[in-house]
Amino acid sequence: MLFNSLTFVGFFAVVYGGYLLLRRRYIRQNYFLLAASYAFYGFWDWRFLGLLLGVTIVNFHAGRFISQADNPRTRNGWLAAALVVSFGTLGFFKYFNFFAESAAEVLRLAGLAADPVTLKIILPVGISFFTFQSLTYPLDLHRKRLQHAASFRDFALFTSFFPQIMAGPIERAANMLPQYAKPRVIDAARINAGLYLILWGYFKKVVVADNVAPIANRIFDNYQQFQGLDIAFGVLAFAVQLYSDFSGYSDIARGLAKMMGFNLMVNFKLPYLAVNPGDFWRRWHISLTSWFRDYLWWNLAKKIPVGGRGWNQVRWNGALVFVFLVSGLWHGAAWNYVLWGGFHGLLLVVYGLYERYRGERPVQVSFPRFRTFVAMTGTSMMVMTGWVLFRATSMDQIVGMLSRVGLSASDQTAAMAGELLFFVWPMILVELWQHFRRDLLIVLHWPQWVRTPLYAALLIAIFVYGVRTATEFLYFQF
Repeated sequence: MLFNSLTFVGFFAVVYGGYLLLRRRYIRQNYFLLAASYAFYGFWDWRFLGLLLGVTIVNFHAGRFISQADNPRTRNGWLAAALVVSFGTLGFFKYFNFFAESAAEVLRLAGLAADPVTLKIILPVGISFFTFQSLTYPLDLHRKRLQHAASFRDFALFTSFFPQIMAGPIERAANMLPQYAKPRVIDAARINAGLYLILWGYFKKVVVADNVAPIANRIFDNYQQFQGLDIAFGVLAFAVQLYSDFSGYSDIARGLAKMMGFNLMVNFKLPYLAVNPGDFWRRWHISLTSWFRDYLWWNLAKKIPVGGRGWNQVRWNGALVFVFLVSGLWHGAAWNYVLWGGFHGLLLVVYGLYERYRGERPVQVSFPRFRTFVAMTGTSMMVMTGWVLFRATSMDQIVGMLSRVGLSASDQTAAMAGELLFFVWPMILVELWQHFRRDLLIVLHWPQWVRTPLYAALLIAIFVYGVRTATEFLYFQF
């Protein structure tokens, strides 16, 4: 059931109507939302409802035992059990074939005959998201940052909440469980903000992402037939597609939740306006980046002195690269994702060394605005290079595309650039305004006589230029 389908529109209308009818009984609202969330997930494949419920049960009871245990070894044991079951389940469904085929390939390279043992395993939609989200509960209880939830119902709703179960944001138990445990406030301000986020998210998905996707697909699938500037525009089109598709989903999810009185975390903060690699990762897929920072990086780096030199610096940089390699693997069972993660890890290492060198040799900066523009441009170019690794399906394609990028044009270049600009310029203008005003919801502060025409223009664009065929959001595959 895709957000950008009439089926979902009807589903949400029914759910929202029932939710409002129960507005004075928040516990019944929770039961109602839990049933709706399981119906939503079961619409994809009812066979995986048991998987969702199993992950929920394991992490809830592991968290309960952790909160009750006084012995550190017992607490560690229950946390280990939660991690093994959750990551074991994720690994089986998502990575079994990948590792089996990779191991067989290594043996063949060593001259040993080996046939990979593969199974026809269906990847459950959203498994990476709800597994990571559910694990925040035992992890935070183990670190004593959270109190044990009194209600299994609320935890099950936290794990399965339909607006964000498929592609996030990956929420924290500490943020959402208190919201489920009390009545929600639904007022005009929340409804207005929710409607804006939903409308803006749909615009980014069906008008921007789905219209630039054919440009990216055409270039990536047939890069040998295009000139250097065409390939550059194709990479740019994919960068726009991925961002507007994923951030569009996140906006819709936040808007749906806000309409029901819940606050989901912001997942994107204008990432293509970042001024360095670290700044980019503070803006892009924030819920995942912060998950790795809070739960993996924290454990790897907590014993390494900050700002250390020599071996400590090597350990620090090695831990950083490892986290990004794991982050790349999280995105998919393919080596190009691992390569992409390693690329960004190395970018952060190099940038960290540069920052240390620059800090030791301060330089008076002239023309700070121009310097900021250059930094944004350079960061974007590095990110675009990474997107080639992310999108490509083979090493030959990666090398072929990166080696052919240039300024040579073809008779298709101008048309391609014009088509890309036509669909992207409204998003650029809005995001530049958000950037300069430092407010992602600046539109809500505009006068009604300005907002009304804007909303009307977005609706018209969605109905006139929006792709009518409901296409999956890109991050559903992860």
